[in-house]
Amino acid sequence: MNLAYDYPVLGAFWTVMWVFLWVLWIVLLFRVIGDVFRDDTLGGGGKTGWLVLVVLVPFLGVFVYVLARGKGMSKREIRQTRAQQQAFDDYIRETAGTGTGPGSEADRLAKLSRMRAKGDITDTEFQRAKEKILH
Repeated sequence: MNLAYDYPVLGAFWTVMWVFLWVLWIVLLFRVIGDVFRDDTLGGGGKTGWLVLVVLVPFLGVFVYVLARGKGMSKREIRQTRAQQQAFDDYIRETAGTGTGPGSEADRLAKLSRMRAKGDITDTEFQRAKEKILH
């Protein structure tokens, strides 16, 4: 039984191409649906209308949506990405900020180290103050 001869290379190529196009279509469909929900300028009726069109007549609905509102899709995507990045950056600053403020342990240890280097405090005073800061 020679299965390789039953399925020629060109047939495999066409199968791979159709699978690729199908996946591309699904990605585009979900991008359009996501954009409908993301758009703040559309009211409830507009969102419902676009979703009904896209779900009931997918090919026509997606193509009409992209033609009618495609220019704003990238702007809404960029705005959402920037908002997510800003929220992430704010979270990182808030979380990491607890150890980097003016009264943080690192700043106090650096100040103690400078005082010891100048000779303002002795090594034993430095060790005691360091222990207080770290505990």
